[in-house]
Amino acid sequence: MSSLFRVRRTVSSLLRFSRTLSSVSVSEHKMAEPALETDPCSIHPAAVVHPNAVIGQGVSIGPFCTVGASARLGNRCRLYPGSHVSGNTILGEHCVLLTGAVVGEDLPGQTVIGGNNTIGYHAVVGVKCQDLKYKTGDECFLHIGDNNEIREYASIHRSSESSDRTVIGDSNLIMGSCHIAHDCKIGNNNIFANNTLLAGHVVVEDYVRTAGAIVIHQFCHVGSFAFIGGGSAISQDVPKYMMVTGERAELRGLNLEGLRRHGFTTTEMRSLRTAYQRIFMPSDASSGGFEERLTEVEQNEVLAQFSSVRSMLQSIRDCFAENRRGICKFRHWNG
Repeated sequence: MSSLFRVRRTVSSLLRFSRTLSSVSVSEHKMAEPALETDPCSIHPAAVVHPNAVIGQGVSIGPFCTVGASARLGNRCRLYPGSHVSGNTILGEHCVLLTGAVVGEDLPGQTVIGGNNTIGYHAVVGVKCQDLKYKTGDECFLHIGDNNEIREYASIHRSSESSDRTVIGDSNLIMGSCHIAHDCKIGNNNIFANNTLLAGHVVVEDYVRTAGAIVIHQFCHVGSFAFIGGGSAISQDVPKYMMVTGERAELRGLNLEGLRRHGFTTTEMRSLRTAYQRIFMPSDASSGGFEERLTEVEQNEVLAQFSSVRSMLQSIRDCFAENRRGICKFRHWNG
């Protein structure tokens, strides 16, 4: 009975660990709202919170967390035990840092994370890049939008120079052990499966899906609604709507299932498939070279009526623009 009493007494003391802090309002980031003025913060005595840190209303900080002097936490953020925020870092409202998550670093520059983001167990976000060209003391930046879920052991790095920044949009799911390197530009509503690895300066547009264990070479572009098969190595650009796979990835057709799920009509998908076949799967040897076939489809009055077809054709053209890596390889199918 005595041991049970001690356990109950310990639990009771843990439930009473929090203490109320006066909230600090930061008008430029809208961290405090009148409706939340009476919502107290909860900071465990074992947490280390610098007195200069700006803490919004209703923030919960667990044991063994650290919050640096330049950190700003939005309303109702939750820091689970052993998570850390350092450097010039801004967390928007309702962000959650799970155990072991590390956000920001004491470097020149800034990490800005929007609202309602979840940073998973032992994820590392907003730290120095791994680019050897980075010069110590240079400013470096990371901007993340809203409603993203960044899962366990993911790593996202700041830019390699002050004139650029790593950017991630809204509503992305970045699964376990993914890596997004310096100066990448990620759009919205993407899903990166486990061990998706992006080198520096990669651009990924919207609604892209990757299977597990893929790598994307630096400076590559991946167009919207593309699908990348598991185990692929991407060394050149992937145009919009397309599906690629392979150790050295090749075009394998259109991502028709993805297009269907996102509301593309049957007529649109048929037109896209017709355009794709005429460009990449010529029926005979007299159909001319790649450039001639692409031009022919661009000038086709029926196909050009569809904005999705025009968008795909422009995406293909952009792959050959200056400072781009060219289009992903494709197979020539005849007969």
